Amino acid sequence: MTADRGSRSYRENVERLSRMSFAVGVYRPPSEGGSASLLLRVTENCPWNKCTFCEMYKGHPFVYRSVEDIKKDIDTVKAMVDEIQDVSWKTGQGGKLNREVLRALLSIDPYLNENPCFSNVFSWLYYGGKTAFLQDANSMIMRPPEFIEVLTHLRKTLPGLNRVTSYTRSKTLAQRKLEELTAIRQAGLDRIHVGLETGDDEILKLVRKGVTSAEQIEGGKKAMAAGFQLSEYWMPDLGGRERWRQHAENTARVLNEIDPHYIRSRPFVPRQGTEIFDDYASGRLHISSPHERLQELQVMIENLKVTSHVCFDHNMNSWTNRQGGLLFSLDYEGYKFPEEKPRVLELIREGLTVDESRHIDIKELIALGSL
Repeated sequence: MTADRGSRSYRENVERLSRMSFAVGVYRPPSEGGSASLLLRVTENCPWNKCTFCEMYKGHPFVYRSVEDIKKDIDTVKAMVDEIQDVSWKTGQGGKLNREVLRALLSIDPYLNENPCFSNVFSWLYYGGKTAFLQDANSMIMRPPEFIEVLTHLRKTLPGLNRVTSYTRSKTLAQRKLEELTAIRQAGLDRIHVGLETGDDEILKLVRKGVTSAEQIEGGKKAMAAGFQLSEYWMPDLGGRERWRQHAENTARVLNEIDPHYIRSRPFVPRQGTEIFDDYASGRLHISSPHERLQELQVMIENLKVTSHVCFDHNMNSWTNRQGGLLFSLDYEGYKFPEEKPRVLELIREGLTVDESRHIDIKELIALGSL
């Protein structure tokens, strides 16, 4: 604790905190900790933003942030950490982050907790301050030397981080040189999350994903070779009843080639305001029933030959087991393949024996306006 900070009251600490801010986005993967991850916006929105199924960044232009601005944000986070920890010492908590410290802060400024920057930093510290997620949709779009500079500054400024992660696109990975990806990994980016969605070229073109299955394989293999932990996401039922089998088989084919660390299921939901919702509403695309989705999942899993963790860590994986609970575990680590592949297939068969009316039906949720 510096003499200057030690001589101030914690009211002054709070006043300083209330004036601090940095860029924080909305989206991050569930596995990146909810309140446990520090959220830092290194780019804003999505540089592609053409997928017909995605509403996340529609109407928001892509912003390529400068290295200077990002580094200032990192410095602001560090300053906020110092002020919060100073209050902890001054209130007799010995630098620990707990509810007593939060109460002390809010007793001075009851509205401080409504500041998303403060809430993010305090929660991150409260849960150990170990992970950070770099937003938004494709941080790897940054020029490699600039991204490396940001990562180097982040690791130097917040040395307690043990994992730094981000979203990126298969196309971007395929376009990067392996030595560039390796340098980014060595600078401190540990894990990347990629929206594969499907490995079927016809569906990729229909949903305007902007990538081919060959590019998905190339990008995924490069990421693995560079040493990243790689999470690939796929969307059961993205091809609807019309293309379910080719979707399942070709997605498994691509994932077999990549063999990522994690394969995460994100069942397709047509969101209002997207082009694919219009296809659904007009009858050009037919959503599968809960049992049909399980049958598609069965084909995909049967075709998987990977050493990945297969995960169902999202609430749309909402099939029901015989006891009325969730069919699959929502655990972020999922099921280890190939060891637990028989178990997953056993669960799918169990789900197919449960009366279909007991499973959550996406079409009914849409009709009720619940999605």
